[in-house]
Amino acid sequence: MDYLSTLDPPDGSALPATASSNDDDWGDIVDTDDEYDVVEDVCENITLYWRGVCYPICIGEVIEGRYRIVHKLGHGSFSTVWMAYDMIHNYDVALKVLMLRDEEDRDYQIQTRIIEPGIDRTHLLVYHRSFHLRGLCGYHRVLVFPLKGPNLREYPAKKPLVTRMSFAVQLLQALKSLHEAEIVHADLNTANIMYDLRTLKDLRIAEKYKRFGRPKKMCISVGNFKDGEVVRAAEPDVDLLGDTIVLGDFGLAGKPGIPAVGGQNPPFYCAPERVHGINPSYASDMWSYMCIFFELYTTEKLFNGWHHDRVISSTVDTLGALPLSWKGSRSDGRSCDDTWYDQDRHVSDESALQPRLARLRPDASLREIELVLCVLHRGLSYLPEDRQTATELLEDASFNEFMAICH
Repeated sequence: MDYLSTLDPPDGSALPATASSNDDDWGDIVDTDDEYDVVEDVCENITLYWRGVCYPICIGEVIEGRYRIVHKLGHGSFSTVWMAYDMIHNYDVALKVLMLRDEEDRDYQIQTRIIEPGIDRTHLLVYHRSFHLRGLCGYHRVLVFPLKGPNLREYPAKKPLVTRMSFAVQLLQALKSLHEAEIVHADLNTANIMYDLRTLKDLRIAEKYKRFGRPKKMCISVGNFKDGEVVRAAEPDVDLLGDTIVLGDFGLAGKPGIPAVGGQNPPFYCAPERVHGINPSYASDMWSYMCIFFELYTTEKLFNGWHHDRVISSTVDTLGALPLSWKGSRSDGRSCDDTWYDQDRHVSDESALQPRLARLRPDASLREIELVLCVLHRGLSYLPEDRQTATELLEDASFNEFMAICH
């Protein structure tokens, strides 16, 4: 695949996109207050379009003379993502349309580094083309991606164990590639891991809508600029989800030891040193990986709680007291619970790893549980320097014996 980076707004492609002029079926316009509320509740803030922050798009329109918009895939803090059909190469793609921001997009910068020669991108989701669209208040960068499925958070992996553990290996290979490129992901969680999709080749629009759901949309007008639509995201059938995954979303990524701009990864997956003033590292990625590994193996989260305090308490219940040297170094300014650092505190019988694994995987052999415990301890050491690297874990005897049992 050719990778084309367009750093400056190209003359031809930066014009406002043209609307569709054909009579194809492009979804359903909502026409009741209840339907309006449903669409608004799950979509980006409509005022972002009126302020020129978001670029307005309609289902069915053609962007840059080649990308026919088919559906909405989702939105995030800094972009909207659309399913489109590339009419030149005749395949489906995803268009990530960035919102206007004061600074250059960090995700784009990291991806530009990843697509340099010599980096294994097999399990990394990176753009293969970039262009600009002229919006109401400036130019919006658009990144063209291969079309991928939903993420593991939205569609938890209800696959057989052999497939889930294959995901664990693929994710570890993705981390190995990133770390060899001297990049820390810093936001490793299930929302950033996407399924591959089974082929949609030769499907007509109506057939795609049967598999992804019909677009539910509200029309909006952005002054004298152009019309757009706020669209509820597609919900693909589970039988479209493939048996391979990719890691994406590099918005917090950077070099090891450098503060992550924009925050921390979700509490469930956040390494405990990150809450104690220590910057992201390859080792903090490995802690996050182990949380996902446990989740893929058991289908339950390793640590419980919706905020850092509760997750830290759950961590201490599971693994024991935090290092005493961390006491008083809480990076968010919140007070610490002294019991977290009490070196006489014992692991909770209910939360300890071995009995939990036995409860959650009652059909597993004693040897299998023993191997899983070995793997988890490779990456759940409190001291970052004591954790294995991605490369080391891929070569680890216990890890490979466990994977052989699963397969």
